[in-house]
Amino acid sequence: MSAPSPTSEKAAQDQGGTTGAGTVARRTGRRRLSLPVVLLIVAGALVALSAVRAITGAQDITSAGQVAGALTMAVPIGLAGLGGLWAERAGVVNIGLEGMMILGTFFGAWAGWQTNPWVGVLAGVLGGALGGAIHAFVTITIGVDHIVSGVAINILALGATQYLAKLFFADKPAGSPKQSPPIGDISTVSIPGLSDWLDKLAAHHWFLVSDLAGILGGLTTDVSLLTLLAVVLVIGTFFVLWRTPFGLRLRSCGENPTAAESLGVNVYRYKYLAVIASGGLAGLGGVFITMVPSHIYNEGQTGGRGYIGLAAMIFGNWRPGGLAMGAGLFGYTDSLQLRNGGPSVHALLLLVAVLLVLMAAWRAYKRQTVAAVVSGVFAVALFVWYAMTDTVPIQFVTATPYVATLLVLSLASQRLRMPKADGMVYRKGQGK
Repeated sequence: MSAPSPTSEKAAQDQGGTTGAGTVARRTGRRRLSLPVVLLIVAGALVALSAVRAITGAQDITSAGQVAGALTMAVPIGLAGLGGLWAERAGVVNIGLEGMMILGTFFGAWAGWQTNPWVGVLAGVLGGALGGAIHAFVTITIGVDHIVSGVAINILALGATQYLAKLFFADKPAGSPKQSPPIGDISTVSIPGLSDWLDKLAAHHWFLVSDLAGILGGLTTDVSLLTLLAVVLVIGTFFVLWRTPFGLRLRSCGENPTAAESLGVNVYRYKYLAVIASGGLAGLGGVFITMVPSHIYNEGQTGGRGYIGLAAMIFGNWRPGGLAMGAGLFGYTDSLQLRNGGPSVHALLLLVAVLLVLMAAWRAYKRQTVAAVVSGVFAVALFVWYAMTDTVPIQFVTATPYVATLLVLSLASQRLRMPKADGMVYRKGQGK
């Protein structure tokens, strides 16, 4: 059978109700956020952060150092989430992102230490892609439950890298059974002359102006080339999956593989490509952790970021833009614990309390009494906590990324719409 034209595929899918923003909006009664609305939300968040900084005196919440740390922490989360997006848009749930990141950390460090960092980047991507290929074979060809396969990959990747680290690093200078020798640096870039000017603006602590200067300074000073590559991959993913015939066919495999097969799409091929790409992206996230913040491999250094990346993807409603916003949020909270962010987290309690008050008012307006009361109770509790303390315990700061993950997913759950055939076992020939 000859391959169908993109126009016929799109028309068939729209008739079947499996794709198209308009179809989804009519079916769910919700409209996707437009670019002006997103920009308005970002501006509102900036004003809120600036107001909290001015009221509490917690200058670090919008400082260049905090934002730079947030960007560094957001990139591996975003890459893992981007890997999950590729897999799940093709209909394969990839819980194994954490394991694929672990493979990326080890193989990237092993090759980067012996040769140069960019060879290590390639090796880490290939290591993650190997994990993706195994997951694809087990789930697509054999038909094993996707969750079971993903958990198994996480366990196997951890065990395999522990064994390989003892084998290759234990007797090397500056190495150990749990640590590699130092790896070379990945180059960074800055905009000449801009950093100093932004630092001067930020030092004045002016409302909004200094906050914007701190944020821009963190985003434009000593930015790793791998960070720029991650930005290109997010933008490229959007154009490939939503603006090309290839992307349309791949997404059709995650929405209705039977209909896609009936139109001549090789569903197995697209699923394999998507899951292998998913593993490669997760592996790149692991390489980033090894080479940018630490320049060394350490056992367990992924720290559950594969799971947080999956949460960022869900928060983003399986779209690159929302995923990037979720990764930024989780990266910001992750950065707080690296900067001894007790005072900053204490200041943010006030912001969260105000947001909960607004949510309670909105729920009350919608006559959702239980949700309004729950939001109000939590708001009062946070106000009391903020008023009675000057900082928060370091244990809570350490748990902030995971608390933020749970809160965001619980608040975003009502607007989520996953691919229809996500996680379902597909067998070739169903569309004939």
